[in-house]
Amino acid sequence: MESFYLLCVGILFIIATFDVMVGVSNDAVNFLQSAIGSKAAKFRTLLIIAAIGIFIGASMSNGMMDIARHGIYQPQYFYFNEIMVILLAVMLTDVILLDVFNSLGLPTSTTVSMVFELLGGTFALAMIKVLGSDGGYTMGELINTDKALSVIVAIFVSVALAFVCGAIVQYLARMLFKYNYEKQLKRWGALFGGFALTTIVYFILFKGLKDSSLMTAENKRLIQDNTLLILGCCMGGFTVVMFVLQLLKVNVLKIVVMAGTFALALAFAGNDLVNFIGVPLAGLSSYVDYTNNANGAAPDAFLMTSLTESASTNPLFLIGAGLVMVIVLFTSKKAHRVVQTSIALSRQSAGEEGFGTSPVARQLVRISLNINNGVSKITPQPVKEWIEKRFDSSDAILPDGAAYDLVRASINLVVASLLIALGTSLKLPLSTTYVTFMVAMGTSLADRAWGRESAVFRITGVISVIGGWFITAGVAFIASFIVALILHYGGMIATILLTIAVIVIIIRSQLSFSKKQKEDSQSTEQLLLTNKDPEQTLPLLQQHTREQYSEFVGWCAHVYERAAEGFLNDSASIMRKANNKVKNERQKLRITHRVSTVALSQLKEQDWIERGLYLQQGNEIVMDIFHSMKRMVEPAFEHIDNNFEPIDEKQLTEYNGTGTDIIRYLHRCQEAIANKTIDTGELSKESNDLIRRISQIKRNEMQHIRATSASKKVDLVYLTFLQESQNIVAYTINLIKINNKFQTE
Repeated sequence: MESFYLLCVGILFIIATFDVMVGVSNDAVNFLQSAIGSKAAKFRTLLIIAAIGIFIGASMSNGMMDIARHGIYQPQYFYFNEIMVILLAVMLTDVILLDVFNSLGLPTSTTVSMVFELLGGTFALAMIKVLGSDGGYTMGELINTDKALSVIVAIFVSVALAFVCGAIVQYLARMLFKYNYEKQLKRWGALFGGFALTTIVYFILFKGLKDSSLMTAENKRLIQDNTLLILGCCMGGFTVVMFVLQLLKVNVLKIVVMAGTFALALAFAGNDLVNFIGVPLAGLSSYVDYTNNANGAAPDAFLMTSLTESASTNPLFLIGAGLVMVIVLFTSKKAHRVVQTSIALSRQSAGEEGFGTSPVARQLVRISLNINNGVSKITPQPVKEWIEKRFDSSDAILPDGAAYDLVRASINLVVASLLIALGTSLKLPLSTTYVTFMVAMGTSLADRAWGRESAVFRITGVISVIGGWFITAGVAFIASFIVALILHYGGMIATILLTIAVIVIIIRSQLSFSKKQKEDSQSTEQLLLTNKDPEQTLPLLQQHTREQYSEFVGWCAHVYERAAEGFLNDSASIMRKANNKVKNERQKLRITHRVSTVALSQLKEQDWIERGLYLQQGNEIVMDIFHSMKRMVEPAFEHIDNNFEPIDEKQLTEYNGTGTDIIRYLHRCQEAIANKTIDTGELSKESNDLIRRISQIKRNEMQHIRATSASKKVDLVYLTFLQESQNIVAYTINLIKINNKFQTE
């Protein structure tokens, strides 16, 4: 039996390796987003700075993981086999959960996921023990719910506090520095740089190194007793250094950004490392205690009282974890994607928005506009004019490709560092992920990056990310609860099978993500968004339009075929699939049209007006076709889903041949657009013929309605189906004609 539990410990460390990989991919956004978004240095330089911070933080961490040893469960009441089930459930659940969020490009909290996984696994085993003890145990004895409650409270505290503080400080900073900050930086740069670096040092001392092996009780007491003196010396010294650097023509804001990146990376590795290796280390400690002290006792008869004590970790584990973190930081594409999500939601410029809109976001924008209008009415005109001058971004100092400037990047890092350090010193459990993300959102709002054209999309994105944080807790608890039950009752076989399944899922996810990334990087949409050459804009835009129109017409043919099949054969399942496809297509069309509109603004002046009009007309026709498809599918699905009377045999016979010809016509249009072989004469003739045939069927249907005394519900739905079919045919030929003009040189 000992060999099985040794295997379990091995599994814990194997899964922990994967967990470190997905954990770094998720938490890289915490320390990289500001530096990458502002282009403070070359990407590789930023990675090297972050890697040094990670390695130092990991190496100096004491590796203690009290939360995994006794933070959620009371180990003195659990047997060795039960503890191993809980720890395995946590690791198997965590690696999948974090990978899902990484694949979606959404940052989440590794601390929250781990705490609620521990809570879920513990709850499953505690429930079994309580039910089997005949009143010998209570849930309150077995589970420590205070820690989970503190994490929940921390979510609300950190989200609201970070957003508000980020917005206020950024507003004041922009009033001081403006967008063209060169003149103000010469005057205030040394003082600002000294304050910023002092804040970062304060953050390193109270957060980054608070649990490191260097922070002995004596050192902690020394720092706490002399905090003001240390900070005062740092402020004076750093201000002088910043002044000298300014004389040497060094941009002190870049120094601040890179120092902040290093500090956050160090804090991440020094503190969040325990989220990834703490559980397997607790498992190893449990196994060592059992093998050394069990004296022949069975795994289900040996209580794990030893876990009530804290244990230091072999430095080799810390160094190994640090190396894995550094390697993942340089190689993980998912890490870069999570970072890009945060940058996209806070960037200064307009562009493709990765999120749609939501009723909550629309209402928040409306309320904000009303408040802004109210404040504007009572603000004196000279004050408004002065503020507008401070926020004039027409002459902003923005490096090529940067999402925002160095002023905002510095504020992001300074405010996040200060809040996390203050929270730590006051023993408030603020989340690093939540604070850094919400500070970035607050500063972008204050910097007027959320304009009327983008605010609703970005607020929806922020709500989606925040919603994901809350979902993390629930999913982590439920998934770990279920996995723990499976492991408890399934034993060795369930453990091996679940481990293999998790490893396969992670590998397949990585391969699938890499394939998708490669396809996206080669897509005309991505090429358009990254293109800086006006000479290439029109050819790329023509290719993009050709691909999108062709794909859309192919989608129409497919959905029309499903809708006709479902309606004519009275199949609710087929109609439901067609209806779902219509719902999913709307958001895709919006994104496609926004991309083409952004690219259109990059056209050369001689191409702007004429090409723009053709493109706008083409996009409007696409939406007309979509709405016709929607008006056709929705009533037909509702009719069949309500089990109303189907169409009769005569109607079915009359329509069948025409429906087949419409589908064939749409496929021909798709091929014509894709291959640039657009023969509008032949397709126009076919279109006119189909329109005449549908008109005749409608006339016959009107006579049928007059002649029959049966229910008219199906007849009205059938007429709508025919009318929208006619519209789709007519709109499609118009789309081909307009696209032909857009494509022609």
